[in-house]
Amino acid sequence: MKKLERFAAAMLLLPLYFSAPVQAAAKAKPAAAAAKAQPKPAAAPATPAPKQLVKIVYFAQEQVAPAALSNLDPFIPNQGQVGAELAISDNNTTGQFTGQQYELKKILVPVGGDALALFDSVDADLVLLNVGADQLNKLADLPAAKNKLLFDVANSGDELRNADCRRNVLHILPSRAMRADALAQYMLKKRWQNWFLVVGPAAEDKLYAAAIKRAAKRFGTKLVVEKEWNQDYDARRTAQADVPVFTQVDDYDVLVVADEQGLFGEYLDYRTWKPRPVIGTQGLTATAWHRTHEQWGAVQLQNRFKQAAGRWMEEQDYAAYLAVRAIGEASIRTKSNQMPVLKDYLLSDAFALQGYKGMPLSFRKWDGQLRQPVLLAAPRSLVAVAPIEGFSHPKTELDTLGFDQPETGCK
Repeated sequence: MKKLERFAAAMLLLPLYFSAPVQAAAKAKPAAAAAKAQPKPAAAPATPAPKQLVKIVYFAQEQVAPAALSNLDPFIPNQGQVGAELAISDNNTTGQFTGQQYELKKILVPVGGDALALFDSVDADLVLLNVGADQLNKLADLPAAKNKLLFDVANSGDELRNADCRRNVLHILPSRAMRADALAQYMLKKRWQNWFLVVGPAAEDKLYAAAIKRAAKRFGTKLVVEKEWNQDYDARRTAQADVPVFTQVDDYDVLVVADEQGLFGEYLDYRTWKPRPVIGTQGLTATAWHRTHEQWGAVQLQNRFKQAAGRWMEEQDYAAYLAVRAIGEASIRTKSNQMPVLKDYLLSDAFALQGYKGMPLSFRKWDGQLRQPVLLAAPRSLVAVAPIEGFSHPKTELDTLGFDQPETGCK
């Protein structure tokens, strides 16, 4: 009887025995699922790789406003600086994708200040120089500049590209010879080959006249007569009387004026004895940049600059812009911020810079001059872009402007 009772009790406990593991497993599944559903701890963010820093210095001599000849030509004290700043912004936009950062430091020498002494504070190997021709080579010859690459963004002197050239200087603006050759090519195309040259009293006017004479000889133009405009004439008061008398010479096709300071050239147009066009430093001018230029994407650059500066882009602004952009292009292509590497690339055949003038720009190895088209512009219109079609060269048509390698005096 007792055995029967024990057996019955065991049979009653049997369902509980088998259900306990099932219940435990059922309880374990939600716990495991809950544990699995919990998010894993977030990994610590990776530290971004440091960007390659490219340091550039903009070194400029402040200028005194000249005596105003016209209220239409206001004095612009900061020509060049805004162009460099705009180019730095463009470089850094690209640098976000190439792992580079560009830094621009500005050093402004006050009027009457010692530029040579202040140059010792330049702490970068890439320097934009916005100084006069009399200061350029003095700075380039300093021991502190020996291992630097200097970009001349202010001067057009031919002597700086020839006998007075320096191995550590690259020139951005077109030389006087390039400007004169551009005008000569267009005059030859128009068959205006007899010139009357009027030269101002300043030393710079004589240098410009020398470039005009060289271009005339190079392209087969005849100088009918050359006259000097001296201080005895006051063009503003007696233009109607003096200019017709002054210009009574043998017949000619075009009047070429050499007046870089703008003392009298503006008063020759429409007042000459014969009805002839005026070219040179006034009238139809040869320039690196002009506010009327809108082709090849130039209008976008014009608008961006005007928004940043509140004025039109001038030649020195354009030169400073190109210098900084050239540095950016070289550093991106070489993936380097070292001056020797950048200089070698800038002077190589591989270098090409977009300059918004229809052709890639590059540097001449023999004198450091930036090859570029030259704009021929009237005050309110773009007339032509040199080199003019039909002028050929074994390497590039751009070398038909200025001193070619066989002609260079740079040693």
